[in-house]
Amino acid sequence: MDINPLIRRLLRKYKTNCPFELAGALNKEIWYRDLGENTRSMFRKTLRRKYIVIHSGLSEEWQRVICAHELAHALLHPGISRFWIDEHTFFRVGKYEREANQFAVRLLTVNVFFEPGESISDLFLRNNIPNELSEFYI
Repeated sequence: MDINPLIRRLLRKYKTNCPFELAGALNKEIWYRDLGENTRSMFRKTLRRKYIVIHSGLSEEWQRVICAHELAHALLHPGISRFWIDEHTFFRVGKYEREANQFAVRLLTVNVFFEPGESISDLFLRNNIPNELSEFYI
């Protein structure tokens, strides 16, 4: 699925690219829980209710990115409950994880433009996006 039209529809309808605001507008509850050392988040669907669970021990920067990532699972992979398992690398992710990462980066950088001489790392730093996700910048 091409994620750009989906993001454009979300922006047009909700006038925001904030993943927390979008989750609320789309009736996805956000819970903050201690998920342990290796799990950052999960998207869960239980009895028609949809939850994004974010590890409470993460920085605000990572919580924002992970909310966008899990929102992608909710929108792109609605029948699947997925865990974002931290393997200390983002290089061996499956198709669903790659799509969710691309969606998150695209959502958080929509309408963001490079300054003269700015690198992707600089752009990410300026927009509070962890540099580890730079490979998913479209």
